[in-house]
Amino acid sequence: MLLFFLGALTVHVIYFASIFDIYFTSPLVHGMTPHSTPTTPPAKRLVLFVGDGLRADRFFELNEHGQTRAPYLRDIIQTRGTWGVSHTRVPTESRPGHVALIAGFYEDVSAVAKGWKENPVEFDSVFNQSKETWAWGSPDILPMFAKGATGDHVHTYMYSSEEEDFADSDPGKLDNWVFERVEAFLQEAHSNQTLGDALQQRKVVLFLHLLGIDTSGHAYRPMSREYLENIRLVDAGIQKTVKLMEEFFQHDGQTAYVFTSDHGMTDWGSHGAGHPSETLTPLLAWGAGVAGPQSGNTQGYMDGFAQEWRLENIRRCDVNQADIAPLMSSLIGVPFPLNSVGTLPLDYLDNTDGFKAESLFTNARQVVEQFEVKMKQRRETTLSMFFIPYSDLTPSKQQNMFRNIVSLIQAQEYQKAILECGELIDLSLKGLHYYHTYDRLFLCISVTLGFIGWMSYVILVLLRDHTTIIQQHKLYKVGNAAGVWTRLQDHVSECVCGTLAAAILLFLLVIKAPWTYYVYCLPPTWILYCVLQRGSDIYSLIGYIKTNNLALPLFGSCVLAALSLELLVLSFFWRQLLTLGLVVLALWPWLSPNIHCRQGIMVGWTVSSLLLAVFPMLPVVGREANYSLVILAGVLGAVAALWCASRPETKLLSSNSKSSLVLIIAQILLMVMSVYVRHSTAASLLNKEGNPVFNRVFSWTMLGCTFLLPLLSLRLLYPRLLSITLALMTLYLLLSTAYEALFCLTLGFTMFFWLQMEHGLSNYSHRKLEDISFTAVLPDSSRKQMTTDNIRHAYFFIFFIITAFFGTGNIASINSFDPQSIYCFLTVFNPFVMGSLLLLKIMVPFLMVTCAFRAVDVVVQVPTRSLFLTVLLMSDLMGLHFFFLVQDTGSWLEIGTSISHYVTVMSTTIAIMLLFGVARFLTGTAVISQQEDKSHDQ
Repeated sequence: MLLFFLGALTVHVIYFASIFDIYFTSPLVHGMTPHSTPTTPPAKRLVLFVGDGLRADRFFELNEHGQTRAPYLRDIIQTRGTWGVSHTRVPTESRPGHVALIAGFYEDVSAVAKGWKENPVEFDSVFNQSKETWAWGSPDILPMFAKGATGDHVHTYMYSSEEEDFADSDPGKLDNWVFERVEAFLQEAHSNQTLGDALQQRKVVLFLHLLGIDTSGHAYRPMSREYLENIRLVDAGIQKTVKLMEEFFQHDGQTAYVFTSDHGMTDWGSHGAGHPSETLTPLLAWGAGVAGPQSGNTQGYMDGFAQEWRLENIRRCDVNQADIAPLMSSLIGVPFPLNSVGTLPLDYLDNTDGFKAESLFTNARQVVEQFEVKMKQRRETTLSMFFIPYSDLTPSKQQNMFRNIVSLIQAQEYQKAILECGELIDLSLKGLHYYHTYDRLFLCISVTLGFIGWMSYVILVLLRDHTTIIQQHKLYKVGNAAGVWTRLQDHVSECVCGTLAAAILLFLLVIKAPWTYYVYCLPPTWILYCVLQRGSDIYSLIGYIKTNNLALPLFGSCVLAALSLELLVLSFFWRQLLTLGLVVLALWPWLSPNIHCRQGIMVGWTVSSLLLAVFPMLPVVGREANYSLVILAGVLGAVAALWCASRPETKLLSSNSKSSLVLIIAQILLMVMSVYVRHSTAASLLNKEGNPVFNRVFSWTMLGCTFLLPLLSLRLLYPRLLSITLALMTLYLLLSTAYEALFCLTLGFTMFFWLQMEHGLSNYSHRKLEDISFTAVLPDSSRKQMTTDNIRHAYFFIFFIITAFFGTGNIASINSFDPQSIYCFLTVFNPFVMGSLLLLKIMVPFLMVTCAFRAVDVVVQVPTRSLFLTVLLMSDLMGLHFFFLVQDTGSWLEIGTSISHYVTVMSTTIAIMLLFGVARFLTGTAVISQQEDKSHDQ
């Protein structure tokens, strides 16, 4: 069992990692030559302001009195600048947003593994190409651009990470810190000749990263007074900074200014996904080389934003976020970032058509060179006979387009040259995507074959080791013939799989494939070998089906199973379908003639299932905090626990169970205390008094005790499950902000009645549930066979796991995580700790379901291995379903959704395997023999 578990874990980790190597590899290539426009740039220096977390609508819209929140920047829009909306991409996080802004490409998702702080791959940026760059702001953003720069010309000034506190009474202090340091810097430059001369050079960048808006949004929501006041603070700070800049440079008219944001924010104070409130950010540019306002919305946007923001009479120029890097490069005349995939937005430039054509031609050459390097890399790592070049941009066509553009520029036909450059950039970007995804089909086929082979092997193991089908219908009789066939089968399997593995290995060596390709391509050959080793079992299964005329019933069963699994698959897209499934489960005892449980148990199951069915219909948790519901859940949980502890069947009132009774009472008190701590923390933060030290100490202590206190209780089912539930509820209440606490409590009740129902349906219902211990008993040989009940047990487990996953919607999408849920533990920004606490919150309901499943396993005396394999098989079928969906979808947003669902299924499967071990640890399960069990009973 242990070896099989480790093998299954390895297989699923490989499948989990494969999706990142297939779809999320770094888009960067190296070896290009920097390209810059030969004409004189309009600006000597650039000042970049980034209001982190600023939504476009909150910036542009007028308030209820018809007044703007940013009067200075609004005046620039109306009198001397160009404005528009910058469209960001998922993931809408700070690091990828800044990389797109300053480096011009969309971040490789692997950067999330480093918390968006370190550089998985070194990259070029506007800062790197500048003569000198000075930057002020967050320690989470600035270091990655300094580290990626060649030389020491990027100078950073940062506050400490401890100051990024969501509970701070003055979230705008981070922005004030930046503005004050910039003012002090300019004052120093007046007296410091060296610094002053450096600032007077060309190709200088000053970067102000303003984090206060993002902090205010997380802590108080984007509709709050604090968030809106922070916009006013930033506007006033920019006005003062621009005045100081102009005075320092003596109004030389050589400074260009850009104001934008890295990402937006949802109404409930989070970001990361693709909601318009997250992907629409403001862009405003003014100063040297930037076009002024023009009347009329000439680009014909149909979203109605300009009318809503009262800007319909001023031309709006939208861009993709990566387009801002070429814009900044063009304004100060530095080479375009080497890996930029942005297109220079010409509408923002106030210059001649010749300058625009030359600049866009430079942009085109920079993108084309990336295309050529990528093509060369693919050609070198692919056998020449198999290499398929990108047909829409052949070398001859590329040269013809270059010659045509040069001729048009020389003939001063600049508009035609601009159109030709735009077409060349578009073809080059499509070619880049083509070569970047060149190996996808090969890898997808390999992973798919591995998936199918693994599931086939699991089915054969189940049928051979846990049913009598294959044993009773052996195709070959025992004797010399069987021995000869077995040896021949082994020899053929070894030859076929060995040859296949050698061919794959040779192919990967020839194309110089990365080591991960070996991991994805070689395991399927081993899985195939394991399946071929059981070839006689396949023949036996076919013979059994023919002998008993089971083809039609088997087909019907497969259709029913497919529909049942499809319900779970569709719930990933529409979690309300879980409500339908829970209603069907609620009616199950009354519609099935085989169920003979006490009516009270059946009523309890129905009521708890119907109550649980309400939650998937509610809005996603995290959008609005309601700590009254958390308090209600804690009170109801404490009352229910006291009632359970006083019941005779829990055996906590017996004379030899006093220590366990004391433990349960202590856990109830701790749960009540957690409710107080949750309420106290929320009230303290609302009053801007910070999080009390006692609350933090208590929360971390409860986190440590969650997995230790249950080990002190009795091993009988009721006391141990009660202790586990109390420990998990105590932790979950500290992480709750709204109705998810009631969801967890309702889920616990449903698990209790599920256990009761399965006990009534089992062959061991004559044995009282309260007398059963978590000390597992090896079943009789007659019970070592798999039945249809096992399939129901596994399906219920998967269904409740997905219900725990999407029941409250708190992880139904990447952007619905509410930072308030971890405020009892910490308020200072720390992505790794916050992410770990989020995962812990996700795992608490999972663990509750897994412990209940473990109890069902003990009660009904089902072999754990057969249940484990059945669960894996169902989960893998869902994973394969989503893997196919990734191949069928078209748009990048649909692909991203399918990928996220595939990753969710695979990570859930891995979590289930690990939770099986945690559940065994918490329940104290120890497998003993029947003889030992009889002695134990005596």
